[in-house]
Amino acid sequence: MTSVSLRSATRPSTAEIRRAVDAGNIPTLLAVLVEMTGDRRWMADRYRPTRSRGMDDNSTGGLPEEVRGEIRDAVVDALESWYDRGAPARQPADETLVAALMSFTAGEEVPAEFGPMMTEIIRGDLRGVHLPTVPHDLATSMTALVIGAGVAGMLISTQLAEAGIEHTILEKNDEVGGSWYENHYPGAGVDTPSYLYSISSFDHPWSTHFGKRDEVQGYLQAFADRHAIRDRVRFGTEVRTATYDSDAQQWTVRIRNSDGSEESLTARILISAVGILNRPKVPDLPGVDGFAGPIFHSAQWPDELDEPGALTGKRVAIIGSGASAMQIGPAIADRVGSMTIFQRSPQWIAPNDDYFAPVGDDVHWLMDNLPGYREWYRARLSWIFNDKVHSTLHVDPQWPEPTASINAVNHGHREFYLRYMRNELGDRDDLIEQSTPDYPPFGKRMLLDNGWFRMLRRPNVELVGQGVDAITPTGLVDASGTAHDFDIIVFATGFHSDRYLYPMDVVGRSGQTTVQAWGDHDAYAYLGITAPDFPNLFILTGPNTALGHGGSFISILEYQVRYVCDAIRTMIEHRLGALEVRREVTEEYNDAVDRAHAAMVWTHPAMTNWYRNPAGRVVAVLPWRIVDYWDKTRRVDLDDFRTEPLRGS
Repeated sequence: MTSVSLRSATRPSTAEIRRAVDAGNIPTLLAVLVEMTGDRRWMADRYRPTRSRGMDDNSTGGLPEEVRGEIRDAVVDALESWYDRGAPARQPADETLVAALMSFTAGEEVPAEFGPMMTEIIRGDLRGVHLPTVPHDLATSMTALVIGAGVAGMLISTQLAEAGIEHTILEKNDEVGGSWYENHYPGAGVDTPSYLYSISSFDHPWSTHFGKRDEVQGYLQAFADRHAIRDRVRFGTEVRTATYDSDAQQWTVRIRNSDGSEESLTARILISAVGILNRPKVPDLPGVDGFAGPIFHSAQWPDELDEPGALTGKRVAIIGSGASAMQIGPAIADRVGSMTIFQRSPQWIAPNDDYFAPVGDDVHWLMDNLPGYREWYRARLSWIFNDKVHSTLHVDPQWPEPTASINAVNHGHREFYLRYMRNELGDRDDLIEQSTPDYPPFGKRMLLDNGWFRMLRRPNVELVGQGVDAITPTGLVDASGTAHDFDIIVFATGFHSDRYLYPMDVVGRSGQTTVQAWGDHDAYAYLGITAPDFPNLFILTGPNTALGHGGSFISILEYQVRYVCDAIRTMIEHRLGALEVRREVTEEYNDAVDRAHAAMVWTHPAMTNWYRNPAGRVVAVLPWRIVDYWDKTRRVDLDDFRTEPLRGS
C-alpha cells in the first residue's frame, strides 16, 4: 500500500507510544491487537464494544474506563514487542478472522458475505485488477480518452498509465479536482468521514474527522502530483460531441478549447468521468437577470465575497435547504446582517459530535505507525457509514404508519432525529414545526448537523417555509406572494443529477444519441457503467451508482475503475476492437434495479428528491448494498458482451 508518510525510522519511547495509544479508537485498537498477537481472548465478552448508535466511530466502544485501560496496556505491549522483533512486515488477518473481528468490534452481526470486501480493505488495496502492459503491436491502437479530471478521471488515469495505455484527459476547468475544485463556497466539505472518503492507495493525515473543501482539494492535487496526472490533461477543454465509428472501431470526440477553437480527437476507448454534481441547476424564475446585486448558484460562489467585510451587514437570501445550504448558512451567519432561508421541504438531520472535531497528532501517529490501525479504522467506518443502515430502508407492507415511516426501525430513527431536533431548537415551536419532515428518514439525502439548528435560533436568521416564485430588482417574491428585499441571492438548488453525460451529445453505433436512447432524464446502464449501442464507452458515476444510504463514493469509483480496467484487460488479451454490453443483459439488470427501488424508501410518495427523474423513477442511487455492488464489479463476464476482433490485427 502506498503511503504519503513513512513510519518512524527510530523506535519511539514507551511514553510516546502510550500517549498515541491513549488517543486511539478502542474498537479499532481491539482489532489491531488480535491481528498482531493472534490472541483471541481479547474477543471475550468483557471486551466486546457496544453497537455504534447513530453516525459516529464509537471511539470508546461503550466500555468502562477500566476495560479500556486493559486494552490500551495490551496494545502498548504488543507494539513494543513488535519493535523488539525488528518491526517485521504486517501480516493482515485472514478472511475468517476479519469477518469475526468486524462483528465483534461493531457490537452487532456483520453478515459473513462482508468478509471478502472487508479483507480487501484490511489489506489496503481496493483496486484488485492490474492491467497488463499493452503489447507493442497494440500500443498505437489501444488508446483512450478520459473526460474529466476529478476523482474518477484521476483514478482511471493512474491505472491506464501503469499499463502504458496512451490516453488524454479532457478537463473543462484549469485544474484537477472536479466538483471539489468548483465548489469553494463557505463551509464546503465532506459529510463522509475523511478516513473513509479517501483513495485507498493514497493516505493523508486529515486535520479533521470531516474534511473541509480546501484540504480535500489539496489532497486531490497531491494525488495528481504523485502520479504526474497533469502531464496527461488538456485543461480548458470542453467536450461537445462524441461519435462512435463502427468501421474504425473508435470514438471521434469534438472538443472546444479555451480560445474557442474546435478540433477532433480519436481513441479506441472513451471513458466518461464527468460526474453528476457539476452542472448547476438554477430554477427558471422570472426576473433573474434583473436583480441588482450578486445572484449565483452555490457552486459558482464569487471570490470577491470571500474578501474581509464583503458580507458584513448584507441581507442574504439562500434558496434551498439541502446539503450546500446547510454548509453555507452556519458558515456565514455571524458575518451577514441578516439571512433568510427559503425552504420548500425540511430535511432529516443527524447529530454528529465529530463533525468539527480535529484529528490530533497522536492519532496521525497511530495511522502511520501502528500496523493495521489505518486499515481497520477505515473498515469499521465502511460498515458504520455504509451498509449498516441498508436493511432498514426497505418498506414493510404491513407497517401501520406508512406516511411518516416505512418500518419499525425507520420509525425509531424518526423518533431519535425528532428528539434531537427538539432539544436543539428548544422553545422555538415555530422552528420545530417548520423543521419537521412529513416523509420517512432517509427518503432524501441524510444531512449531518454542523450547527444548522443553532443557526436557525440566531436573531438575524429567518426560515421561510415557502419556495420562490420570482426575482425582483431588489429581492424576490416567495410562493405566498410576499416580497423580500436582499443584497445577495444564493441558489442552493442542486445539480442536473438526472441528466447523465449532459450537456454532451454522445452518438452510438446506431446513430442515436444517449438522450434519444434513454430519454432526457431516464438514463440506464449495466452496472451503471456500460450501455448497449455504445461500444467501448465506459461511464464512471453512471446511472444508479450514487449512494443514498451513506458511505464513500470514492470506494464506489474504485470498484467501477476496477471493472473498467478488467474490461480493457479483456480487450487487450483477446485483441478485441469492440466491446458492447448485450441489450438483454442491460434490461435484465435494470429491471432488477427498478424492482428493488420499488420496495425502498426513495420511491416513497410523500416527497420528491434528486434521486428520481420527473416520472418518479429512481435514476441516481444504488439500490444494492455496497458489498453487493463490490461483488458485481469484481470481474467482467465476457458472455455479457458482444465482441468484435480488432481489425487489422
